[in-house]
Amino acid sequence: MFDSNELNKIKKERQDWEQKKLNPTLERLPGRKDNFVTGSSDLVDTIYSPENLGDLDYAEQVGFPGQYPFTRGVQPTMYRGRLWTMRQYAGFGTAEESNRRYKYLLEQGQTGLSVAFDLATQIGYDSDFEMSYGEVGKVGVAIDSLADIETLFKGIPLDKVSTSMTINSPAAVLLAMYIVVAEKQGVPASKITGTIQNDILKEYVARGTYIFPPKPSMRLITDIFAYCSKHVPRWNTISISGYHIREAGSTAAQEIGFTLANGIAYVQSAIDAGLDVDSFATRLSFFFNAYNDLLEEVAKFRAARRLWATIMKDRFGAKNEKAKMLRFHTQTGGSTLTAQQPMNNIARVTIQTLAAVLGGTQSLHTNSYDEALALPTEESVRVALRTQQIVAHESGVADTVDPLAGSYYIEAKTNQIEKQALDYIKKIDRLGGVVSAIEKGYIQKEIQTSSYRYLSDIEKEERIVVGVNKFEIEEANKPDLLKVDFLVQEEQIKKLQAMKQGRDNESVQKSLFELRKVAESKNNIMPAILDAVKVYATLGEICGVLREVFGEYKETIVL
Repeated sequence: MFDSNELNKIKKERQDWEQKKLNPTLERLPGRKDNFVTGSSDLVDTIYSPENLGDLDYAEQVGFPGQYPFTRGVQPTMYRGRLWTMRQYAGFGTAEESNRRYKYLLEQGQTGLSVAFDLATQIGYDSDFEMSYGEVGKVGVAIDSLADIETLFKGIPLDKVSTSMTINSPAAVLLAMYIVVAEKQGVPASKITGTIQNDILKEYVARGTYIFPPKPSMRLITDIFAYCSKHVPRWNTISISGYHIREAGSTAAQEIGFTLANGIAYVQSAIDAGLDVDSFATRLSFFFNAYNDLLEEVAKFRAARRLWATIMKDRFGAKNEKAKMLRFHTQTGGSTLTAQQPMNNIARVTIQTLAAVLGGTQSLHTNSYDEALALPTEESVRVALRTQQIVAHESGVADTVDPLAGSYYIEAKTNQIEKQALDYIKKIDRLGGVVSAIEKGYIQKEIQTSSYRYLSDIEKEERIVVGVNKFEIEEANKPDLLKVDFLVQEEQIKKLQAMKQGRDNESVQKSLFELRKVAESKNNIMPAILDAVKVYATLGEICGVLREVFGEYKETIVL
């Protein structure tokens, strides 16, 4: 954006400023003793100027919103046209309890649902399975069969509400249940909107709720891509997730690099299966974290959009503009919130909300202030939702598109994160791709190293966390917390047993037999899963058949 003569002039003026103004001031007033680094431990300079941008090409690297390379946003009007979807990730106990919470949130102004499933559901076990003991309904809602999904969405019109489901290994099963429930409401599959997370690669790296080995897991994902492109065209078939990579301790650049590398693997797998990139890639979505370093986070989101657009255009030859767009959901950083002085978390979540909005997110979940202690109460989840609403309607940051564009720091940081992320992608390519890099332990090791450095800085008080290693107080009172009664497990098991007694078990066995045959073949598995779901085969029964055919993944130990 500046010619070489202008940059040389600015460089000389900066040197004069440092010599005449900055250095004498620092000698007289040394300033704060803080380490001036980002949340990712990158050094932050005193000031940024055009020389930090070098030969930045505005048209090629920044451009305008709604067109390639989408640095400034995926829509021309962004929030002037429509605000981001406000989702509060929710689910606990039984389907009845979660249904009541969803209706409460919708009454409070939430504009989309986001379903949290309990751990047993996430790894494909029924509530009465021995491994489920103590986990039923604890970190999300317990779902055993279509009957639970019918209760979960009772009275919620699925043609008017978009639903996001955080589910991975059993994603095909939960999607099938959702399709059937919508059809029972009279809503055809072609009309439903929402997202399944369905990102198994990050489970191997950072989260751990996997079932099957990588190859059959990728087959399930591409089967979903193919089925939905024909029958559920408005559904986002995957949410490629950097959120959990960041929660595990990665830097901002690692979050982007590893997430987009996973995205590359999914796109390549779908192409190898014979799918058209300009068709299925329009329904890919992403899921990122928002941490406390506001400016670094804004730059991260901008860099991710630009890098993904370049990858889709140059690597995969995408021509459809929508296939080049990186559309993403954001959740504020759960691991940044503290059990100490939990009300301080409201300020943290506000900063993170601003980062997501200034970075151009398409939907947003704001964590509740009691996140580090328990599932949210009605009060805490309402405060979290109000945080989004205040930013949307009172802060002014949604009134213009990409308002921080042109900041020397933001543009320089966008370039830096893009380059760092691309370096990780190139390294993964040299290792043979994401699956190979996971098997070698490379990605896990990189995240572990970053996490150790970050926590070490906190322990040495080189990084301040208010209320944890500085500004501590004696806390006499704890906030009221939501507690899931252990009786939920007994209640859920009774419902499951009653459902099994009342269903047509001959039809169930026939559907599971047909599912096994399809799983052993190369045919698309979604129709067989739908057939099993319709006759009330349980999640555990369906996943049990797939476990027998596909096997189970064993984690690579990285030391």
